[in-house]
Amino acid sequence: MIIIHDLKKIFENKKKGSVSYKEALKGISFVCKPGEIYGLLGPNGAGKTTTLRCISTLIKPTSGTITVNDYDVIKDDKQVRSIIGFFTSDMKLDGFFTPDYMMDYFGRLNKMTPKAIAERKEVLVKELHMEEFRNKKIDKLSTGMKQKTSIAISLIHNPDIIIFDEPTNGLDVITAKNVTDFLIKYAKEGKTVLISTHIMSVAEQICDRIGILIDGLIKEDGTLQEIIAENRANNLEDVFFKYLEVQDVE
Repeated sequence: MIIIHDLKKIFENKKKGSVSYKEALKGISFVCKPGEIYGLLGPNGAGKTTTLRCISTLIKPTSGTITVNDYDVIKDDKQVRSIIGFFTSDMKLDGFFTPDYMMDYFGRLNKMTPKAIAERKEVLVKELHMEEFRNKKIDKLSTGMKQKTSIAISLIHNPDIIIFDEPTNGLDVITAKNVTDFLIKYAKEGKTVLISTHIMSVAEQICDRIGILIDGLIKEDGTLQEIIAENRANNLEDVFFKYLEVQDVE
């Protein structure tokens, strides 16, 4: 379970002797439970990636609290990293190596035994349909193949908490469907799945609950049906653009 309470993040920018500040997150709170997919839906720059990076211990919050399976992300950062799988679509992979080698490498980093790595690799290769390219060099792979490789190395240790930043970004329809089916399967197995997306259809199709994040604030938090009903809207798109229009006026 991921519990976020009053999370704030302010970035400091030093330039030419002056200092400016940007409040990326302005006090957000939400809960992501085991067995569900929680989606942070928002436009670019809303604070989605910042939120996920705070949860994943890559950056420190300015204030507020985050616990991941009862571990505090600041006090217990090593424990948090051991139980999460964090994927971002801009993950850089060394083109010289193969997906198979990268899975081995990250398995060893996660202190897995050779037997456990071998068994887990076969599961991921089958689930992500990587059979045809697992032994090809990464610089020869398509965007979708690289995406699948990044997912595989993020989840080689079979973590209880799965955090995906824009998992379908830049993918063709077939590969995107493969990735979303993969996430649904893991949620059904009882894992905690948190994703960010700016694509409404992804949020509608796979998320059990949705948080609409606009300009560093959670504007809505609930199931798709709850959000639509509470706003007396026809669909999620109407709700989403209502908040964007308010933001533009402000």
